[in-house]
Order: sequence, then C-alpha cells, then structure tokens
Amino acid sequence: MYQLSRESLTLGGFAGLREYRIVTDSRVFGGHKSPEASEGIGNFVYLADARFNPRGETHMHPHSEIDVISVMVEGRVAHEGSLEHGKSLEEGDVQVQRAGGEGFSHNEVNPDDIHNRMLQLWVLPEQAGQPAGYKYYSPESGKTTRIYGGRQGESETFDSHTTIDIVHLNAGDTTELPKEALVYVFAGESLVSDRDETVTVKDGDLVRGHNLQVNTTGGVSLVVVAEG
Repeated sequence: MYQLSRESLTLGGFAGLREYRIVTDSRVFGGHKSPEASEGIGNFVYLADARFNPRGETHMHPHSEIDVISVMVEGRVAHEGSLEHGKSLEEGDVQVQRAGGEGFSHNEVNPDDIHNRMLQLWVLPEQAGQPAGYKYYSPESGKTTRIYGGRQGESETFDSHTTIDIVHLNAGDTTELPKEALVYVFAGESLVSDRDETVTVKDGDLVRGHNLQVNTTGGVSLVVVAEG
C-alpha cells in the first residue's frame, strides 16, 4: 500500500490561494511534475488541497480538454465565468465543469473575510472535442455519492471509465473498495487495510492500493478514485 501525507509536501500556490499539490500526473505535467506528489490513476491526473486567502481569488483563467472538479470542504467560493456564471458553492457542495473542445474560463473567489478550503481535481476526458458542460452535487452524510464516471445511461455523471466518489462515513461504518483505488482523506480519521497491512489515515493523507477496506471509529470523509 502506498501512503502520502500532505504535511510532507511543499506548500505552493498562486494569486489568492495556497495549496498542496497531492497528485500531479506525468502525462500532464511532464518535467514540471512535483517529485513529491503522487501519480494519478486512470484518467485522473491532478489533486490540490487549497485554502483561499480572505477575499482571495484565482483571477480569470482558461481550461480546455479537461474536466475540473471542485469539492468545497470549508467556507464557500463563488465561481465567475462562462459555465454557470455566478454559481456559489457552499461547504459540502461539489461541481464538475467539463471544458471540452470549446473550453471555458473562470475565476474562483472567496467572498468572505476568513480562509476557506477547497479540493480541486482534474480528469482527462475520454474523447476530445466534446461540448462544455456543468454538473452539481450535494453529497449527503453517511452515504457514497458518485460525482464522476460510469457508463452513459447508468448514472447522472459525465461518462468515463475513471470513477470518483465522495464517501462520508459515520462512526463504526466499514466499506470495501474493489480493484485498485486512490483514496484521499479530507476530514476525520480511519483505518485502511489491504491483504498485507493496516494503516491509520487522517485528514490530508492519500493511500493507494488494491482491495482496500476502510474501517471507521469516528466520522471520515474521502475522495475515492478508481479505474472501472
């Protein structure tokens, strides 16, 4: 089992935010890949754990041929741009923006006088030249919510072999993750086991392995990425 702690990484950032880049896949970042960060899995190529400064913003910037996923962990953020202009994300909300071939531009803004926290993930679409699109989710406590992937017609997500779930577990819950999975903990603490070992993971830890089992003693929130 592979394990990476956020605290072992260099804090970076740009404009009005500071972030830890947990995943920077060589297919996208090439020679600019952080040697400290993990590779991705499937079409999943990037994960950053960011805090916006009070009233901080990224400023308007473009994306193309990438699916951009934002998970609001603490506080809120306002999105300005060509997809769902003015959409505000509250704590717990998730949005998925497909840039497609036409692309989009956006600015992410912390409208408050305190720091917030947001995870951002990038996934490569399976087909180039698709139209831009937008999806919104509000994952519930104690449940697993599919926010990305699965086959067309089987779910309300963008079609992909790579799947991403937001998993909120309560104390005493157990869940098994089939195949190879990459798991990022963004709240709480739990035990993760494979056939050979059991490790304790907490907020800011990434683990990767096959046939993982998650056992909780308290509430925990996870991003789970797998290749279907």
